[in-house]
Parts: sequence; C-alpha cells; structure tokens
Amino acid sequence: MAEVSEKQLSTTVNDVDHIDPSMEKSKVADVKVLIGDETFNSAMIKEPPKPFNLIAIQLYMISIIGFFCSTSNGFDSSMFGNLLAQPNFKAFFDVGNVGIGAGIVSSMTQIGGVAAIPLIGPAIDTFGRKTGMFIGASVIIIGVIIQGTVIHTGSVSQFMGGRFFMGMGVSLIASAGPCYVVEVSHPAYRGIVTGFYNVFWPVGALVASAACRGTVELTSNNSWLIPIWLQMMFPGLVWIATWFIPESPRWNYTNGHADRAKAFLTKYHGNGNPESEWVKLQMWEYEAHLELDGADKRWWDYRALFRNRASVYRLMSNCITSLFGQWAGNGVVSYFLSGVLTTAGITDKITQTNLFMAMNAVQCIVSFTGSCFVDKIGRRPLLIWVNVGCAICWVGVAAGAGVYFTDKSKIPSIENKAASAATVAMIYIFQAVYSFGWTPLQALYPVEVLSYEMRAKGMAFSNMFVTCGTLVNQFGFPVALEKIKWKTYLVFVFWCMIQAGIVYLVMPETKNRTLEELDDIFKSKNPVKASVTKKRLELDTNANVIGVEDIDGTPEVTRV
Repeated sequence: MAEVSEKQLSTTVNDVDHIDPSMEKSKVADVKVLIGDETFNSAMIKEPPKPFNLIAIQLYMISIIGFFCSTSNGFDSSMFGNLLAQPNFKAFFDVGNVGIGAGIVSSMTQIGGVAAIPLIGPAIDTFGRKTGMFIGASVIIIGVIIQGTVIHTGSVSQFMGGRFFMGMGVSLIASAGPCYVVEVSHPAYRGIVTGFYNVFWPVGALVASAACRGTVELTSNNSWLIPIWLQMMFPGLVWIATWFIPESPRWNYTNGHADRAKAFLTKYHGNGNPESEWVKLQMWEYEAHLELDGADKRWWDYRALFRNRASVYRLMSNCITSLFGQWAGNGVVSYFLSGVLTTAGITDKITQTNLFMAMNAVQCIVSFTGSCFVDKIGRRPLLIWVNVGCAICWVGVAAGAGVYFTDKSKIPSIENKAASAATVAMIYIFQAVYSFGWTPLQALYPVEVLSYEMRAKGMAFSNMFVTCGTLVNQFGFPVALEKIKWKTYLVFVFWCMIQAGIVYLVMPETKNRTLEELDDIFKSKNPVKASVTKKRLELDTNANVIGVEDIDGTPEVTRV
C-alpha cells in the first residue's frame, strides 16, 4: 500500500486528522480504480457538482465573455480568406489569392502578434485577467478603425498598419481569454468549458463568412469594407462586458485579496456554501501552490518559465501544442481556402464564398461535439488520433487535387468534376476531423499545462509559436501552392504523422485534476507515465480517501 499523501491528511480536504494503519482495512467501505488526483476524485464522490443550476448557468454566461475573445480571432481569420476571393478587394490592394502578395498582406496580423508578445505578461499579470481582455479588445477596435478608414486615403500602408494593430490586439485578447476561462471554471467542468472557448473561433468565422457572403455581390468597395467594420462587434462586446464580470479568483488570491477569491469560489463553485468540498479543496491548494510574491508580480521576470525541469516541460508542452495546431493544416485552409479551391477547379467567387460559409457551419457543430468529449476521451489520446485523422484526410485532398490537375494539364478544356468534388469533400472531412480534436484542445491544453505563476507569460510564448507557425504557413503555403500545386498537400500528410508520434512520446494527460494538482505530474520523473497511471482508492463510509495505491501496467485510456 502506498503512503497516504499530505493532501489526504489535510483537515481542509478530508476532515481526517490521523489514519491509523492498523485500522485502515476495517474502515474501507468502498474501492474505486480511477485516473487522476485522489483529492479531486474524492471531492467528485463526496459532492457531485450540479452542472445546470442557476449559479452554474450564471458562471457559464460569464465564461461566454471570455469565449468572445476567441470569436474575435476566428472572425479575422475567416474574413481575410473570404476577402481574398473578392475581386474588389484584390483590385484595390493589387493582390491575388495565392503567391507572395497574398502572404504579405495576410501576414501583417502575425507580425503585430509578435510585437505584442512582451506586453502580454504585464497586461494580464499586473492588471488582471479581465483587464487584459479589455486592453486587447481596445487595441483591436483601434486596428479596425485604421483599416476601415483606408477607403478615404487609398493608402495600402495604412491598411497594413491596421492589420498590425489587429495582430497586437488579437495576441493580447487570445492570451487573456483562455487564462480567464480556465481559472474561473469549476474544476469538474474545466475541460469542457475551456474546450468551448475555442469552439467560438468557428462561430466568429461563420459570422465573418456570412457577412462576406451577404456583400459578395456588391459592386463597390463596400463588399469588403462592411466585413472589416464588423470586426469590431465581438471585441466591442468584450470591451463593455469586462466592466461587469468578476476577476479570476487566482489573480485575486495572489494579489492580496484572498477574501474575494473565497467569495467567488463560495458563490460559483460551492453554490453559496463556504464549507463546500470544492471551496475547501481549492483554497487549500491556493495556499499550498500559489506564490504571493512570484514572478508574475514582476513584468520583466521570465525565470519562472525556466526555473526547473518541471517548468521547462510545462512550457514545452504548451508550445508544442500551439505550434502543431497550426501545422496540422487548418491555418492554410482558413487563410487560403480560395487558392485551395482554385487548385480544385472551383473559381466562381459566389461558389467559393458559399463553401466558406458552409465549412464554418460544419466547424461549429463538430467542434462543439468534440468539446463534450475532451474529458471522456482524454486530452492525450485525442491529440494523437486527431493528427492521424488529419494525415489521412490530406491523403484524400492530395489525391483528388492531383487527379484534377493532371487531367487539366493534359486537356485544358476538360474539367474533371468528380476529382474536383472529391477534393472539396476531403477538405470538409479534414475540417470536421480537425474541429473535433484540435479546435477544443488548442485553447484548453496550452493554458492548463502552465502553473499560475507561468500562465500569462507562458501564453505569450504560446502566441509566439502560433504566430511563427502561421507566418510559415502564410509565406510558404501560397508560394508552394503557386509553384508545386497539389503536391503541397503531401507535406501535411507526413508532418501530421510526425506530430502524432511526438505527442505520444512527450505529452501527458491532464484530465481529472485541478490546475494546482498538475504540479505532481510535471515534477515526476516520467510525466507521461505518471499522468496515465491508474490509482486504487479506498474510501470510508463518508467517502473520505483513506488509502491510495498506484496500479502499474494498466491500459492508458480509461473512462472514469
């Protein structure tokens, strides 16, 4: 029998002052085999949370404000892909939908995102999570105004400047949003709720594609100006709502407001009961794990990210997930779908815009479904298999586009409609596979693997890797698509399989633990093995954990 952990002995968690080994067996009333931390599972057993009472629904509504941070990002990504299919936009800025010109225009957002990286830590750590969202929304609104007024100046440089500010704002708001959502969510629903955060990325994309579809038949520059001004909608909602929502309890605790932190936990996690198991568990963990004078209090101090092996492993897991999410292929489809469809023989602007809108609708439905399974399947298995699925889909895209292009090169007057339709179908299937696994995990996994002290600055690194991955896509993909056509897709086939292998080797499981309980995983000699080890829990008649034993050699995927 393994030793009972210090957390099990805590009176704040289990109300047990001492466990007499000689009496342990006689007290055992139930035995459960689970994956996850024993104190988390004990709280789940003793006080099952109520997901649909009025307090829980109120907390979900608060989280939706954080979700709008993701919507702002999704709107911009989809809008620009749509604009590259509009003749008026391409004529005004003299760019095509493939080639280096498209890459330069679209990449200004990513360049702005890189410029914002040093500002993310100070904005989120110094002023708070919700204030960080407010600052990001403000910068986006400034960027929209600069872009929208370009029609009066005819200055391409001004439009580039607006895109630059958009990138800065998106980088700030996309770092603050998931930090806020993951820290206010109930531990029992952290996976699902934070997974929903990125579901709102395709929601924003759907609104953008619908706006572009509604204006595509306009013959004036309003066909692209209206969608650009609509970029202000979701950041505007965040800008207003942040004045009324509560601050993160973890930020309050580490900034000398423990009373506010406990009041939040009591109301939203304990249903008004200060003696709730969930309140006692989290307050104990705040006291044990959160530093009141940590590196998050010093905007210039990044040492927490590299302090020890556990910190480096956390940061590595964060950055790998952020980068791989971009290099699985979704980024190039979002920004350059017009060019992808052109390689499949679909060149009509209205048809392309309709396909944009339909694809975004598919993403919304599938990503919402996928978010509901992040706790049941687990983060690690989902990351592995979504990469395998994406690789298989790219095989289909490459095959369909290859047949179409080969036939077209032999007899230019012949359109192979079957090959064209197959290519589009495989792109849709790819987006469905990607949305089921990658979309919820892109926001959830990077933010939850970071400790509180690392979280804001670590998310700056996450955004840096997202931006770097996107820049490679935006400069490399349109040029490759122009030069080697359909063969470009074969790169993703091999790379997605490599990603699946790396995830299998190094990425630990994070479900069934509070954010603070993940410390034990990353401090272990083998985080992957520690994260998937089953535990045998012995419970007394009051559902208190009185014994814990690791069970080796068990299968990795287990549903609790």
